[in-house]
Amino acid sequence: MNPSDSISAESASTRPAVLRGWRLWAIVVGALLLGAFLFFRNGKKAPAVNPAGRPVPVTVAQARKGDMAVHLTGLGTVTALNSVTVKSRVDGQLVRVVFTEGQMVRAGDLLAEIDPRPFQVQLMQAEGQLAKDQAAYQNAAADLKRLEGLVQQGIISRQQRDTQVSSVAQFQAALKSDQAQVESAKLNLVYSRITAPISGRVGLRLVDAGNMVRATDANGLATLAPIQPINVVFAVPADNIQKVMSQNAKAGKLPVEAWDRDLKTRLGAGVLAAIDNQVDPSTGTVRMKALFSNDDKALFPNQFVNAQLLVDTLRGIVIVPTAAVQRSPQGVFVYVVKPDSTVDLRTIEVQGTDGDNTAVTKGLSGGETVVTDGLEKLRPGSKVALPKPAGAKG
Repeated sequence: MNPSDSISAESASTRPAVLRGWRLWAIVVGALLLGAFLFFRNGKKAPAVNPAGRPVPVTVAQARKGDMAVHLTGLGTVTALNSVTVKSRVDGQLVRVVFTEGQMVRAGDLLAEIDPRPFQVQLMQAEGQLAKDQAAYQNAAADLKRLEGLVQQGIISRQQRDTQVSSVAQFQAALKSDQAQVESAKLNLVYSRITAPISGRVGLRLVDAGNMVRATDANGLATLAPIQPINVVFAVPADNIQKVMSQNAKAGKLPVEAWDRDLKTRLGAGVLAAIDNQVDPSTGTVRMKALFSNDDKALFPNQFVNAQLLVDTLRGIVIVPTAAVQRSPQGVFVYVVKPDSTVDLRTIEVQGTDGDNTAVTKGLSGGETVVTDGLEKLRPGSKVALPKPAGAKG
């Protein structure tokens, strides 16, 4: 065998292994270069503009200096001052229903009527018995008067006179009983006319005319609830109870407003009327009751509302929209827009928040412009695109 043929065969066999090794090294080096590129690109400080080089569009608002009311908001339920189930106080057939469902009535207004004829008959019977006993009493009194004269003449004994005195007393007692029966019959006749015990709104009718009603019926004829004035019962966190108590003692009746579920429409204004005497351990809240005049009848019994209790007013404070306030492990901050349309991260101190407004005590001045929307794309020094004023062209 020729030696040169042997060397050529060995070279041919090792060539694929060498090529595979070079390919592996090329892949490794390429991966390292790609990783280094991504590392340095992501590790660079974020530029003042977005990757496309355009300013960040944002929404801004101006910090202002003024007074800010501090409210405590709690979910509340509208409740009537008292609620009455109108029932019959006698048994009988309901012959007439006078009220209309949902009608406003005054105390003493006629609501329904029960057949009065049985009670009229009872009254006539009681009056007849009274007249009968009155006649017997008058006869016994006349006999006693005659016996008094005979006793003085010594014709009859005192024992006979005393017996007659007892008879007169018995008739007097019978007259009192008869008079009570007459008054009872008159009262039943009055009760046959069912009137409103209080002023308020009548609920749905529970019994129709023609039915028999009894004093022992559980449901009654209808319910009656006053709505002017009306109460709102709501709860506030127990952590704020001391502030509420101190303000209530200092300022008198604290104002309370009732709002709808979305906190967009005010339903009424009232005052704090009462504070519960204990904290609910299951919720950590204290129940409170507010009184509303409800002149426009916007509040309805068992309606759910948001009650806002005014506990304080901060005077001469810097106020910014709550949307502009951001929080981080380092503290509370806002982005302030500078005259060159770049933003500066400003650390602030907050005294309180009330809905869409936040009171700032340090780090911000009135008149400065803060970013309220588009905050997630900003860094200190970022250039921003401010919204155009209303009516501006271009």
